Amino acid sequence: MRPTVHDIADHAGVSLATVDRVLNRRPGVRAATRARVEAAIETLGYVRDVAAANLAKGRVYPFTFILPSSDNSFMHGLHDELRYAMARSASERTNIRIVEVPAFEPTALIAALAEARDTQPAGIALVAVEDEGVRAAIDAIAAEGIPVVTLVSDLPGSRRAHYAGVDNIAAGRTAGGLIGRFLRGRAGKIGVLAGSMLVRDHRERLEGFSAVLAADYPGLAILPVREGRDDPDVARAAVAGLMAEHPGLLGIYSLGAGNRGLIAALKARPDIRPVVIAHELTAFTRAALSEGLIDAVLNQDAGHEIRSAIRVLKAKADGVPVIAAQERIRIDIFLKDNLP
Repeated sequence: MRPTVHDIADHAGVSLATVDRVLNRRPGVRAATRARVEAAIETLGYVRDVAAANLAKGRVYPFTFILPSSDNSFMHGLHDELRYAMARSASERTNIRIVEVPAFEPTALIAALAEARDTQPAGIALVAVEDEGVRAAIDAIAAEGIPVVTLVSDLPGSRRAHYAGVDNIAAGRTAGGLIGRFLRGRAGKIGVLAGSMLVRDHRERLEGFSAVLAADYPGLAILPVREGRDDPDVARAAVAGLMAEHPGLLGIYSLGAGNRGLIAALKARPDIRPVVIAHELTAFTRAALSEGLIDAVLNQDAGHEIRSAIRVLKAKADGVPVIAAQERIRIDIFLKDNLP
């Protein structure tokens, strides 16, 4: 039978009020008495049910989510999932605030982090950009005891508490294996479309992709990366230029955003049919899979990432362990034949 606060009080010879003060780290308890209660807790093996305690106290968790504002269907999906979470705020005891910043703009992200820090929320989640100023801002927030979770794109080396997203090197390796298998030993050039190489998830995907092609498909040469900046028109022009300059192009790997522009460019050149691997199952990539313009889509569950970030921020705020298996985000592979 699990020990209770009554057992602690009996064992330490103190009142329930004193046990409550020690458990909640409130003042008004002499050092010797506090030590006696803490010894009783350790001896009895008492494990506090923090969630139940917070529910009893009616605690509400204020969280700030900082997301890029861009014409990116996957980011729109993150926004939608956050709005669903906000609709559940009463039952989940959260108070979620969304802050939008321009995509791939470290200065704007640093300013948003500073503003969020000043509000002293229970936790902050953000889509990270690779920048020393962003890393320093996260470290400063963590130093104040506010947990930070990175979403989709990580920032290792910072003091962030957790990363909610897929293993992007594994995602890139998967894309490399798929494009190599689809091309069946052919040799030629492969184009790469990224949103921006400022974000780690795109760089890591390229790293994994390049490693597999170099090791297993040496006949496939990767061309310099074209950036779409999460802008459909910029992405369309980048892919159109790629196909015009390399009419024998065998494949295209779209590392992240820009799929609307990619699809528009492919439709404009029906005479060129490269093998295309893209990321994120959206209305646009789903239609392109069905039409045969895209061969495979690697997907991460935006809803799982948002729910994971909220669970982790709650756990960190309460000082309880994170269940790693529950928070692992998987990579799904969709072809025309297995669309859900």
